[in-house]
Amino acid sequence: MSNDILDMLSLNERKVLPHLNKGLKEICKSTGLKKEAAIRAIEFLSNKNIVKISFSDVEKVVLDVNGINYLKKGLPERNLLNLLAEKKNLILDEAKKISKLTANEVQAAIGALKKKAMIRIKDNKLFLEAKPEEISNKTLDEKFLEILPIELNKLKPEEKFSLDNLLRRKNILKIERGKVLNWELTELGKKLMSEKLESREDLIEQLTPDMILRESWKGKRFRRYDILSKVPEISGGKKHFVNQAVEHARKIWTELGFKEMSGNLVQTSFWNFDALFTPQDHPAREMQDTFFLNLSGNLPDKSIINEVKKSHEGNFAGSKGWQYEWKEDEAKKVVLRTHTTCLSSRTLYELGKLKDKKGKFFAIGKCFRNETVDWSHGFEFNQTEGIVVDKNANFRNLLGYLKIFFEKMGFKKVRFRPSYFPYTEPSVEIDVFHPERKVWLEIGGAGIFRPEVTKALLGEVVPVLAWGPGIDRVLMDHYKIQDLRELYENNLTKLRKMRFW
Repeated sequence: MSNDILDMLSLNERKVLPHLNKGLKEICKSTGLKKEAAIRAIEFLSNKNIVKISFSDVEKVVLDVNGINYLKKGLPERNLLNLLAEKKNLILDEAKKISKLTANEVQAAIGALKKKAMIRIKDNKLFLEAKPEEISNKTLDEKFLEILPIELNKLKPEEKFSLDNLLRRKNILKIERGKVLNWELTELGKKLMSEKLESREDLIEQLTPDMILRESWKGKRFRRYDILSKVPEISGGKKHFVNQAVEHARKIWTELGFKEMSGNLVQTSFWNFDALFTPQDHPAREMQDTFFLNLSGNLPDKSIINEVKKSHEGNFAGSKGWQYEWKEDEAKKVVLRTHTTCLSSRTLYELGKLKDKKGKFFAIGKCFRNETVDWSHGFEFNQTEGIVVDKNANFRNLLGYLKIFFEKMGFKKVRFRPSYFPYTEPSVEIDVFHPERKVWLEIGGAGIFRPEVTKALLGEVVPVLAWGPGIDRVLMDHYKIQDLRELYENNLTKLRKMRFW
């Protein structure tokens, strides 16, 4: 049995086996293996019941950013001490200039040297007080930096003293929490340690084309492989779970006969607001809700501009409009799109040029709003947009499309509430229930575009069903997430587990 196991050992396992009564550092030194390779070999030996491994929590003292720099170039007090050893005394301002230390470093160095009675200050001047041996010998703090990293519970009293000193200073040391690999030899392991491994040095690890060509494998033994041995888990690459959900939503709309709309994240206020009959003094257009760019955009043809202008000012499509003077400069302002409905307005404009003003369109994409970030709000979010242009379309059709979509997304508990939007009438708000928070979450609005929108963009008043619910809040329920921010925090453990389907 022991011979069979010895024949299974890889080269690294054979290197490590005789040294298992040592610590990890000593094993690496004796075998010439890197730490990762030695740990992997020990784990493989554990699979063969040669050692038993366990992990224990540990706190380690390690160098921080400034500590790494000071280990190479010396602590500020060492630089100042060497300078004073050469000059004997220095004006304080001159010491700062010559030492090339920052103001904070000079203060820290002076404090450290005064504490050890190595310098004195008089009349804004530094005087050396240290003895020659004190200058040449390394301080406890310097010696401590050189032994790092070290486990917190293994510190000697003088090392704890240095730790306390250096932790008071900025970014020299930090304490990291992690796990340490421990192992102990089994009875089998103790027996194998006494075996001679030289006879296994010529074991062939793998058959290569060159060995087959030269037939050099003949007369040699192959290393035995344990096909039942555990191997490391591999997490294959896959799409982010939010992107998976977006693709699923795209598939639903496509299967329902919709064509996809696309467009830029950056839009003019004309397409984002004006074409959708949102008045130019509407709160949604103000800075607290919208990210404006310091740019001026181009407007489309004068014909469509005039139509939109009329819809706002009144006496258009049987509407009084908003009864104010519409301004082109306001429409030229460039924004990060606040909704994908700007794509619907562009699509309607293009459809208006055609004889057959009919179709079903959808879009899925990122939108941006200047929101206060919390568990249910973010400054960017995914939205799915849809419009149905049909002379026979009605409000019941609208609710039917939405119900089918959310059922296919896996959500049965959806409700519709009467609401108001500047560009739809009638309008509804769509809510989904969050079971963990026990609240209804608003995910977007829907309705039938007002005549002011359709007449201006299509050239005639045609029923246009429209909706634009957000996807991110829907995903919270699907993935049992209680905080919207978890969708994008990129926690690898969660990313490996989460899958939409």
